[in-house]
Amino acid sequence: MNAPRHRPRLAVVSPFLDKRHGTERRVVEWITQLSGAYDIHIYSQRVEDLDLSKITWHCIPKIPGPHLFNFIWWMAANHLWRAWDRRLGGLRHDLTFSPGPNCLDADAISIHIVFAEYVRQIKSDLSLRQRPVSQWPRILHRRLYYSLVIWLEARAYRSPRIKLILIARRTANALAHFYGRQDSFPVIYLGLDHGVFNPDHRASQRENARKVVGISSDRFVLLLIGNDWRNKGVPVLLDALAHLRALPIDLLVVGREDSAPYRALVRERKLDDRVYFLPPRGDVEFYYAAADVYVGPSLEDTFAQPPAEAMACGLPVIVSAANGASEIISDGVDGFILKDPTDSIALGAIIRRLFEDGELRRATGERAAATTQQYTWERNGHELAAILEEILRRKSRPAEQTLPQES
Repeated sequence: MNAPRHRPRLAVVSPFLDKRHGTERRVVEWITQLSGAYDIHIYSQRVEDLDLSKITWHCIPKIPGPHLFNFIWWMAANHLWRAWDRRLGGLRHDLTFSPGPNCLDADAISIHIVFAEYVRQIKSDLSLRQRPVSQWPRILHRRLYYSLVIWLEARAYRSPRIKLILIARRTANALAHFYGRQDSFPVIYLGLDHGVFNPDHRASQRENARKVVGISSDRFVLLLIGNDWRNKGVPVLLDALAHLRALPIDLLVVGREDSAPYRALVRERKLDDRVYFLPPRGDVEFYYAAADVYVGPSLEDTFAQPPAEAMACGLPVIVSAANGASEIISDGVDGFILKDPTDSIALGAIIRRLFEDGELRRATGERAAATTQQYTWERNGHELAAILEEILRRKSRPAEQTLPQES
């Protein structure tokens, strides 16, 4: 009888995991796919939406106070906890994986955002000039936090020992620009639960979703989901909607953002009766059911999940070229790509075209749903497993001995 195959032990290091946030959702789904082949140990302050009967969670306590202080504690504590388990508990990990630079000893890191590029994009928001003194503590806190994360990025992303895993090809440009990495990086595009996100399910929910939101059947509905609404393109979307004021078009904006500044923009553009700010829901497909078109004109987005989920539901989707989701779209075929995310006129023209042409909406939505069929969490699991197996093979090779040269 053959001896049972040893399951490699994988340490997953992430401050928290759940299915309510994009990065963490992906990691939860990936871990679930790997749980049969790997002995998985999670080092995290909070874990939700995971079957802990198959996975070991090492809970690291969270300390009160500003986010920066807890993050510094988290960075030190996750190393300390793992060292304790290794030296006193004999728990040695074959591999260490992290979404982002959460530890300095990872074998593989998946990159969901390059903070150096993100900070470049929001540089004006971090300036103290022309800001009330009452906002200075929050701005200074953000600057200190981003500086620390960028320092950690530099330490991790410049190391040839660490395998970097991308969720969109475009991230390679930022890695080359800021950290000099010119590797051929593996890319794992998002997975989707097609049992939830599909055209039939959307159609069955449509009437009730519109009734609950309070939108009549004769209105044409645009949808945007996410946080950091400035970066997601809400201002340019409001400008586009203002150009289309004569048409019966409404906008749903879903997220946890403070809506007060955007309500002021809505009032300025006289759109009070057609813009709805709504809270997130666990059944996010409810919002796709209420919509006619998904719009994501992001200024910068590694790979936003909602556009792909909307495509799987059979919705026509408009995204900017700065959104990594554009990499799975053929412009004008299964979606539309806005070349300049600040061009409200061009965005309005695409929206008007979709409003006026029902056949175009139907055909684009059908092709969008077909395109996303290839993107599943099972596929993600196989792709990540192949990457980790390659790292294991590399680590198991004996170090090459350098032979002395003859004189």
